[in-house]
Amino acid sequence: MTEKSLKSLGFSMIKDFSQLIGETPLIRLNKISDMSGCEILGKAEFLNPGGSVKDRAALSILSEAFDSGRLTRGGTIVEGTAGNTGIGLTLVGASKGCPTVIVIPETQTQEKKDALRNAGAQLVEVPAVPYSNPNNYVKYSERLAKELDAKLPKGAFWANQFDNLANQRAHVTTTAREIYDQSKGKVDAFICSVGTGGTLSGVSKGLRALKSDIKIAIVDPFGSSLYNYYTDGELHAEGTSISEGIGQGRITNNMKDLVVDSAFQASDGEALDLIFDLLYEEGISVGISAGINMAGALKFSQCLSKGSTIVTVLCDHGMRYQSKLFNYNFLKERELPIPFWMQDTALELPNLMEKG
Repeated sequence: MTEKSLKSLGFSMIKDFSQLIGETPLIRLNKISDMSGCEILGKAEFLNPGGSVKDRAALSILSEAFDSGRLTRGGTIVEGTAGNTGIGLTLVGASKGCPTVIVIPETQTQEKKDALRNAGAQLVEVPAVPYSNPNNYVKYSERLAKELDAKLPKGAFWANQFDNLANQRAHVTTTAREIYDQSKGKVDAFICSVGTGGTLSGVSKGLRALKSDIKIAIVDPFGSSLYNYYTDGELHAEGTSISEGIGQGRITNNMKDLVVDSAFQASDGEALDLIFDLLYEEGISVGISAGINMAGALKFSQCLSKGSTIVTVLCDHGMRYQSKLFNYNFLKERELPIPFWMQDTALELPNLMEKG
């Protein structure tokens, strides 16, 4: 049946994978809202078809590349990514007839690597080294894209998520407007962590255009330099974190015009406690970056008036980090919080099987 005939029968349909991206709901995070005296809402970005907020950046980057002619059907997409942007690029790319090559630090979870391979991406794993190193995954992907562009008949396109402002524009035009509309304009504050900077800079720019007095904050994991940058002006890191895809040691192009009202740090332990509570008490499974974001929102609430509405981002699903977040030995070795259901506290259940 044609699209027209389906519509005449009352069916609703989409024509392209990209139409599934966005319009994710806001979810009240009940426990931390009640703890804080504020309304803390999470933008459920794990409900995007690729499973993360990065689907938005992937769609925007590729749409602009097609519009400009930099990428055509059959061209190869190349990107350096901690995983989620690569998954988004691979899925959106497949819907547009483009293969994808992803350069990823070998330290990222096996779940992300499997998701990329299963989606059809060609994966190049490289050692996790600082951005200053020429073999950093971002710089490696840029060199690889140039080599493939010269070699392949349809060329290659480097997505460059960190410095490509199409990333930021995705959140100016979609995420910020959705938050404003879904909260009926009552959003008072927004906070999230930073990887590329596209989400925080884009949402803050979009929300400030809609509500000039909104408060914007950044939350940073330990091991990242941004907390110190936004508090004392120096890129200086302290500590470590198990988080993936967030934390930064430089000011990316997407971050250059970012202005925040407050900055906070959150530890892995704080994040994990909130992740496990959210799963056990509210049935929502999220990844480590969402835990950092929730911890930041809870801290931000103490600087705001009671009853304020704070929005943060639930970036991706916890099952993407099963080998870390839900791995007893991994957590124990690092002296991180272990949820009670991983410990030897289970009820002893009766055996109700009939005996022959």
